[in-house]
Amino acid sequence: MHNDGTEVNLLRATGCVHVANSTTPTIPLVIWLHENYPQKAPLVFVSLHPMTSIHRHHPFVDNTTGATSPPYILTWKYPPCNLSELLRNLVQLFTIDHPFSYTPTTPACLTHPWLVSTKEALDRLVGMLHYDMVALRASTSDEIEKLSLLQEELKRRDRFITSMVAELGEERMRLEERVKNWAEETDRVENWLRVNDGRSLNARDVEIEDAFEMDETTRARLESSAADLAIEEVMYKLDKALEHEAVSFDSYIKQVRSLARQQFFHRCNEMASTSSPTSV
Repeated sequence: MHNDGTEVNLLRATGCVHVANSTTPTIPLVIWLHENYPQKAPLVFVSLHPMTSIHRHHPFVDNTTGATSPPYILTWKYPPCNLSELLRNLVQLFTIDHPFSYTPTTPACLTHPWLVSTKEALDRLVGMLHYDMVALRASTSDEIEKLSLLQEELKRRDRFITSMVAELGEERMRLEERVKNWAEETDRVENWLRVNDGRSLNARDVEIEDAFEMDETTRARLESSAADLAIEEVMYKLDKALEHEAVSFDSYIKQVRSLARQQFFHRCNEMASTSSPTSV
């Protein structure tokens, strides 16, 4: 029934097609002849069966509906085209590429070019192009997937590098701020030295001892204290050397006596310089 309410009767023909290869199953077909036949091509379907599914890459048969679309139907023109030639063409197509088994058409399976008709050559060319497109689509899909993964990795690296650049920029700003603070602190110290030291010392050329004012008595006390501590350190090293038998006992006694005598005089000088302000 059409949309305008007109009813028509369709002719339905069913049967099985046998191909040349006896090892493959027969192909059940359903052919519908509508009211415009033979001006319009008939509708041909491969009957679907759970036990014999149509492979998904067949170039002329839809594996979900079973609808066939060979070049003979797509280029149908009456009167040259007819139902008998259509069935013969389907037998030739299914002999080359059975819908129930995946056998891609390759140039090796073709007969001699002089023995192939124009329609058969067109059918085989369409089949080969179809399988080439299937293979190209599969390889392209794999390549797209790899490129997508690569794109995600590049995006991840871009985010990482961007965050690193931002962190380095912040670190640079902090370092510049510290350098600025150190420069200001250096200027303050140099100004303090210029104001508080009559000699206007250059801060880069001043020894650490010269940064502090002291009289001769204080200097002598510091020198004696330093010598005392140095002798104490030497005597400690001699004790360790004797413990490890690095020096003889006689040499040890001789050096300790000499150092003790020097230490005694340094301590006396330190005590004298410490008590001198009180005695005055």
